[in-house]
Amino acid sequence: MNALRRRHLLALPLAGVLAGCASTPPPATVQVFTSQPQVAPGSTYRYERLPSQAARQGELEAAADALLARAGLRRDDASPRLAVQLAVSQETYAAGSGWGGSSVGIGLGSSGRHSGVGIGLGFPIGGFGAQSSQRVDVQMRDVATGQVVFQSQASGGASAASLLEAALRDFPNAAPGMRQVPLASY
Repeated sequence: MNALRRRHLLALPLAGVLAGCASTPPPATVQVFTSQPQVAPGSTYRYERLPSQAARQGELEAAADALLARAGLRRDDASPRLAVQLAVSQETYAAGSGWGGSSVGIGLGSSGRHSGVGIGLGFPIGGFGAQSSQRVDVQMRDVATGQVVFQSQASGGASAASLLEAALRDFPNAAPGMRQVPLASY
C-alpha cells in the first residue's frame, strides 16, 4: 500500500471523530407551566435561595440575569415584583448492561487420543451502564401574592447554563406544555 493511500485511510477515522465532535447536542425536554397573562416586560425581580444553594448559585444566576434582561426584566433586590428561584438537580439511571447479556456455550475439543466436552456460562460482569441527566427548574412568584406566575423545567445531558437557556426560551411568552428545544452550546 503506498503512502498516499495509507494517509487517506488514516484520515477517514479522524474525519469521523471530528464530525462527531461538531454535531449538535441532543435537544432538551422542556415543560412550561404558566398562567396567562405572563410576566410584563419591565418587571423587577430578585433571587430566592434555599440555604443549600447559597454557595453555588452565582454562576447560574449570572446566566439567568442575561436571559431575563433579554426578556425585558430588571433585577432589583430592594423592591422586586417577582421572586425567582433556580434549582439544578442531577439524575443517574441504569441504561442496560455494561458488557452484554447472559450466555451459555458448549465446546468440544480433542488432542490426539483425548477428547472432551465443556459447558460455559457467561454473565455481565461489567454491571449496568449509567446515563446521567441534569434538570434545571425555574420558578417565578409574585412577591405581593405569593402566586406562581411562571414555572419551567428543562432536562437533558447538557450544562446547567444550556438547560437554563432552554427553560427560558420564548419567555415571557412561552406556551404551556412539553416540547423539545434545541440546545445552545455554553
